[in-house]
Amino acid sequence: MTAAFPTALPRPVLALHGGAGTIRRDRMSAAMEAAYRAALTAILADGARQLARGDAAMDVAVEAVRRLEECELFNAGKGAVYTADERHELDASVMDGRDRAAGAVAGVTRVRNPVLAARAVMDHSGHVLLIGPAAETFAFDQGLARVEPTWFGTPQRLAQLRQARALAQGQVLDHDGQSAMADDAPATTPATPGAAPEPGGPIDDRTKFGTVGAVVRDAAGHLAAATSTGGMTNKRPGRVGDSPIPGAGCYADDRSVAVSCTGTGEAFIRAAAAHEVGALMRIGGLPLAEACARVVFDELPQVGGDGGLIAVDGLGNVWLGFNTEGMYRGWVEAGGEPLVGIYRDE
Repeated sequence: MTAAFPTALPRPVLALHGGAGTIRRDRMSAAMEAAYRAALTAILADGARQLARGDAAMDVAVEAVRRLEECELFNAGKGAVYTADERHELDASVMDGRDRAAGAVAGVTRVRNPVLAARAVMDHSGHVLLIGPAAETFAFDQGLARVEPTWFGTPQRLAQLRQARALAQGQVLDHDGQSAMADDAPATTPATPGAAPEPGGPIDDRTKFGTVGAVVRDAAGHLAAATSTGGMTNKRPGRVGDSPIPGAGCYADDRSVAVSCTGTGEAFIRAAAAHEVGALMRIGGLPLAEACARVVFDELPQVGGDGGLIAVDGLGNVWLGFNTEGMYRGWVEAGGEPLVGIYRDE
């Protein structure tokens, strides 16, 4: 299911996603749905104000993803899923369309906001990707916030890991354990917007991909993208997906498009999914919607890729699409009212 928003005039816009998968209406209470929509709407509204005052695309994209990292509803930062050895390993990347500068971190465990670390790598390291303890040392040298590894965890995420082990599911995507528990537990809702839903939620977690991301076209016509994730429940320690890899899960080029992806990371890497959208536009001459649809519905399925992506081109045309049952998503123009969607028919 896709949504494309064309424009006759260039416009500053922000689009974001909070993960794709099988999002079940029958398990989504009104309060829980409201919490997701409220979180997305608040972040988009603040982004609209940034764009209206002329903030740069990179600043808007990074701030949107930082806010998503702070919200337990999403699998990035606080509320990240657990690895097989009951730890958290977080990944993030950013890319600036002006000169295709990029920065990324992978496997960090103590950096409160991995997207800020990714930007610091881009701006101050002279490199593109730093990993593990060395990435953390660099981030702390840049003055970024340090937290104890336990800060990322929630009881819900730990329960998911243990359920995945009990079912011998192996590596599973985001809320797989929650899905299994949902079959035996009544749906409950978070007490406040931003709190994680308890077991028995709306998501069939065997097909839930918990990356978050943002893409932006600013008033100067520049593009930027940012992506962040906690990875996969019960993943092998050291596993890295597409989120911190420019060209796979994140890409921005003023000549074509800014893209942030969410899905089966290995497939998005193999397809070079984010870059493929840009290549189809810049070299192949396809418009935004056609290029995105080609990647999501033709290229990714050939390598077992489920999920979706968000994208914006140099005119401010927006595309939000996915080949799963749903995707938390939204977009907004500078100074405008946010539009938010969850289900396939929105």
